Amino acid sequence: MKSFIQLVCFCLTIVVSSFSILNAQTAAAIEEDTLVKPLLSITGSMDAYYRLNLNADFDQAPGTSFANLPGFALGMANVILAHEGKKSGVVADLVFGPRGEDATFLSPFLRPGGNSSIVNQLYAYWNISDALTVTLGNFNTFLGYEVISPTGNYNYSTSYMFSYGPFSHTGLKFDVSLGGGFSLMAGVFNPTDATEYNPVDEYAGGIQLGYDNDNGLGIYLNTLLSDEYYQIDLTAGYDITDALYLGVNATTAKDQFFGVAGYLQYALNDDLSLGTRVEYFSDQGIGLFGLDESVTDVTLSANYTIGNLTLIPEIRLDAFTTSIIENEGVLEDNLSSFVLAAVYGF
Repeated sequence: MKSFIQLVCFCLTIVVSSFSILNAQTAAAIEEDTLVKPLLSITGSMDAYYRLNLNADFDQAPGTSFANLPGFALGMANVILAHEGKKSGVVADLVFGPRGEDATFLSPFLRPGGNSSIVNQLYAYWNISDALTVTLGNFNTFLGYEVISPTGNYNYSTSYMFSYGPFSHTGLKFDVSLGGGFSLMAGVFNPTDATEYNPVDEYAGGIQLGYDNDNGLGIYLNTLLSDEYYQIDLTAGYDITDALYLGVNATTAKDQFFGVAGYLQYALNDDLSLGTRVEYFSDQGIGLFGLDESVTDVTLSANYTIGNLTLIPEIRLDAFTTSIIENEGVLEDNLSSFVLAAVYGF
């Protein structure tokens, strides 16, 4: 482990030393920033939904995160407080409700009894230059296509790849703009989702190489690795036309899972759009379905916006290679469900 940490620290040293961090211009900019009062912003979201199974018992649900409670159910209230200046700032992202509790895992490392944490993200950052930002604290993961906040996802229900990948990291990261649309992130983190402190004196390294351009193309190659674990993840999106968007996510995690998903969305007008997610997910050791068992899920969603409110009706089909869904005393190998969600962002 020491050799791994030394290697990561050496790489980060190279990243930092490649810029003139402490030159006269940077020092002058910091002095200038002290004369500018940082701005406080408050943003966030609230969501609730209704969920109904079409061919299974009332309490059955896909093995994915968040949108899996029966009947009328609550998502979360999310409040993000940011105090940001020209060169530095701090962000506190707080969550309340079932979705928030799932996102923070009820703080299992600090409170084994299951008391709820409300901290989704809490970090400070320093814009050393226009090309380099250093961040310390707890922040949502850089892996994967989907995110915790429902305002950042087109589909309301989530994918298996998102649900069993990391949700957040606590540590130190460097974000570098390489020019020409390329970017690099490198960091050292606590074990995945050990957000409040490090319980085991082990660490993971993370690297992201990204590219995006003005033509609507974005591609990100993400890697999370430690002494005995790795996850490699590819996320991409492309605006085919002003109305048509295509997204792709593929990932593999050692001895746990691998999967691939495609996302297609089409805007009918400024207020209404239709979209689908098609995902294949293979269980390679997490024990969700059984070793080498898999699921294919197809989700059809619509997004209708009314100001800051988005209504999301959704039909989802999960087809498993093994029978795990209960339907009046019989195990079935598929689940059809309907969700109607209301998501308000501010």
